Amino acid sequence: MRYTVSIEIALPRERVIQLLEDPTHRPKWLRGLVSHEPVRGEDGQVGTESRVVFRSGQQTMECTETITRREPADLRRVPTDRVVHFEREITADGMWNAAREQLTEVGPESTLWVSENEYRFTGPMRLAAPFMRGVFIKQSRQHMQDFKAFTEQGTDVREAGR
Repeated sequence: MRYTVSIEIALPRERVIQLLEDPTHRPKWLRGLVSHEPVRGEDGQVGTESRVVFRSGQQTMECTETITRREPADLRRVPTDRVVHFEREITADGMWNAAREQLTEVGPESTLWVSENEYRFTGPMRLAAPFMRGVFIKQSRQHMQDFKAFTEQGTDVREAGR
């Protein structure tokens, strides 16, 4: 299963990158995140493997995230005409996901975030996945909207449900 979602964020790309990279901010916009712990490598760097745990209602999902691309490697000074790429693979029981993130400067105070996602399934999920495509797309859009609300208005998803 493949799909692409995108969102425009009213912040300079450099600031968007800083907020996406900072692990202390992830729980503020990544709904359901329980933990995100590097087990090998340095957070955010190519080759880094992390243990990630999400909770939704009574269900908990543990997965492994591996950073497969970060281009350019030094994101501090990226020319405005260059697209920034982050890619990662996420594996869990019965599931493999490749997420390819692109951040493009569309103006001095605006960034376009495009997320291309590919999923492969095994076991029972392989049969159910085609019927759940909309759920996966909705979840990806929700994460992006939560990030936008966090960056533009300071909204913390942990406080939104209270």
